[in-house]
Amino acid sequence: MSRQRGGRVDVDALVDDPKTRIIVCCGSGGVGKTTTAAALATRAAERGRKTVVLTIDPARRLAQALGLRELGNHPREVSLGGAADGGTLSAMMLDMRRTFDDMVLAHAGPDRAQQILENPFYQTISTSFSGTQEYMAMEKLGQLVAEDVADLIVVDTPPSRSALDFLDAPQRLSTVLDGKLIRMLSSPARAGGKGLRKIVGAGFDLFAKTVSKVIGGQLLADASAFVQAFESTFGGFRERADATYRLLRSPGTAFLVVAAPEPDALREASYFVERLASENMPLAGLVANRTHPVYADLSPAKAVAAADELDAAGTAPLASAVLRLHADRVAVTEREKRLIERFVRAHPEVAMIGVPALASDVHDLDGIREIGRRLAGE
Repeated sequence: MSRQRGGRVDVDALVDDPKTRIIVCCGSGGVGKTTTAAALATRAAERGRKTVVLTIDPARRLAQALGLRELGNHPREVSLGGAADGGTLSAMMLDMRRTFDDMVLAHAGPDRAQQILENPFYQTISTSFSGTQEYMAMEKLGQLVAEDVADLIVVDTPPSRSALDFLDAPQRLSTVLDGKLIRMLSSPARAGGKGLRKIVGAGFDLFAKTVSKVIGGQLLADASAFVQAFESTFGGFRERADATYRLLRSPGTAFLVVAAPEPDALREASYFVERLASENMPLAGLVANRTHPVYADLSPAKAVAAADELDAAGTAPLASAVLRLHADRVAVTEREKRLIERFVRAHPEVAMIGVPALASDVHDLDGIREIGRRLAGE
């Protein structure tokens, strides 16, 4: 699959390419990743791809926009009505706990799986452990690829505080579960209560404090029981984390970094672009979302001067208001251009597409289609 360097992102070429199997929309929170992912998936389906969009956003607006009452942990088909031959669209929303449960059931026998699922320590880490959501998003992606449910999967990444969390979390969670803490936890059950201090030694208080933070006050015995039950399944857990990481680096994957034309969002986008490059992950380009282009040639200064003349004459107050609004809009546009140009100077190799903001929020399939057309530059 060809990779664009600089210039304009050709969205239609990206989604039409049969070698493109996964598109990952990533970036900081609140920049429109969910809507962008839905628009890409919808456009791909209507151009003939069998597509699934996986969203991590807990809000229900995407389901409503797609004409569904709700989204679940498995793909649900969306009625498009105008897709090309073979084109279908299904949508789903990550259920973090269900995904973790499915992974345990897949790698443990029925008795051991039940022992793990009922353990208080497991019930804590499966819903609130740092990085679990990000890891489970990638676990679900791996499941979808293995099940061959679609020829294109579009992923909306978790709304992390930092864009880098998405890449770090799977390895971080895998490292923690395979690290010193877990080895310490697996020993006490065999050594007995007094043996715990002997094994851990002078670091016991720090160890206990760490465990307390992880399990939220659950007894250490619960943690030890969990580890003993989980030990035989952890190899599969780690292998899947490694396989997913390789999947993200494969030629069939394309990352689209989504950013609003704001300083913080573009700063996060810059960090993400650099991180993707350092990890040799395939970057398709940057989506500068919700821009405000102006197509009139009238400068802000001339617009304000004309408005002042109208106000002085006491005539055409509506025209004066429109002129001032135009001046404000041009000022916003110029500010956005400066910010985007700064990003381009720092990353001239990155292809880009600007997506003008809609007049209102997306609330139906037509709105999603319109975002898709703007992504394609129509």
